[in-house]
Amino acid sequence: MTTALVGMTAQELTSIVLNKEELFILDVRNDSDFNDWKIEGESVTSVNIPYFDLLEGVDEALGSIPEGKKVLVVCAKEGSSKFVGEQLVEAGLNEVYYLEGGMKSWSEHLEPVKIGDLKDGGSIYQFVRIGKGCLSYMIVSNGEAAIVDTLRMSDVYEKFAAEHQLQIKYTIDTHLHADHISGGRKLADKVGATYWLPPKDADEVVFQYDKLEEGQVLTVGSTKLNIQAVYSPGHTIGSTSLIVDDQYFLTGDILFIESIGRPDLAGKAEDWVGDLRNTLYNRYKELSDDLIVLPAHFGKITELGEGGKVSARLGDLYYSNPGLNMHDEAEFRRAVTGNLPQQPNAYQEIRQTNMGKITPSDEEQREMEIGPNRCAIHDK
Repeated sequence: MTTALVGMTAQELTSIVLNKEELFILDVRNDSDFNDWKIEGESVTSVNIPYFDLLEGVDEALGSIPEGKKVLVVCAKEGSSKFVGEQLVEAGLNEVYYLEGGMKSWSEHLEPVKIGDLKDGGSIYQFVRIGKGCLSYMIVSNGEAAIVDTLRMSDVYEKFAAEHQLQIKYTIDTHLHADHISGGRKLADKVGATYWLPPKDADEVVFQYDKLEEGQVLTVGSTKLNIQAVYSPGHTIGSTSLIVDDQYFLTGDILFIESIGRPDLAGKAEDWVGDLRNTLYNRYKELSDDLIVLPAHFGKITELGEGGKVSARLGDLYYSNPGLNMHDEAEFRRAVTGNLPQQPNAYQEIRQTNMGKITPSDEEQREMEIGPNRCAIHDK
């Protein structure tokens, strides 16, 4: 039992969520911020009482907190949660924590999860950005690595590569992202890797890149691990999936575990909905049912499996995923172009940043990315 206020890191909170430990969260942000985006977990319960409602005392909060529960107080940056947490301790509560760095730190934490082994001795890792639902990948073979859909926090990949004595050979974006800022080009420049991007998404980019095109095979490690590019438009016109080692299928933002990608983030939903349907209902259907789908995002915490993995067999998704079971084309078009969820926060500015047209500061980039990802057509 703790009888003083204690800081909890985003990494410690991630461990609690992934291990399905019980936790009660008192979120003291504004109602609108809480309703837009909050910490979730299968054994996590949360209540929202804005900080300004607790300035005169924490009686309202005390009445909402179950007895004997570990309590985590959460705010945007940590200051308000420390103030409220200290009052809860003074009121006699044990095991009270505040989230260090607030929701900003939760948004930026990456948790590496091993997905599996490769046929010739390599491995593939999924980096789970649990607070925002973003997924990126590191493919490792014989001392070399390729990173797919690299996130802005590129130092995490550098540290992981150094710990495992890996040379980062490639960074690859499956498409031009609109919900988060890519770290692929920045990391490639720093470590001397090659940055790959689908050329059909690169009409407006202002930097050099290598063209990721269908049929291209990238080799990682001397064991000849192959990454095969498969053109799969729909979320963007250039979206390109990757088949790794004939086992793993990195689908970017085209196919998720419980949903499918949205085609409207470049303002071309009506133009691209046909491409999306063709990719999902024809191109992907030609592939092996046994491929393990590894998407670039997850929508809900329930999509995280054992140890935090987000994955599914392609053949199983053709039974369980609603987006793959709209066999009437008119129904599909209505679902994909009508009643779409709110667009990601600052998505136009994020696209401009990923094109190299604007260069926001680190703090501006954090603010641009705040909130959940919204790359799917629906939440279920």
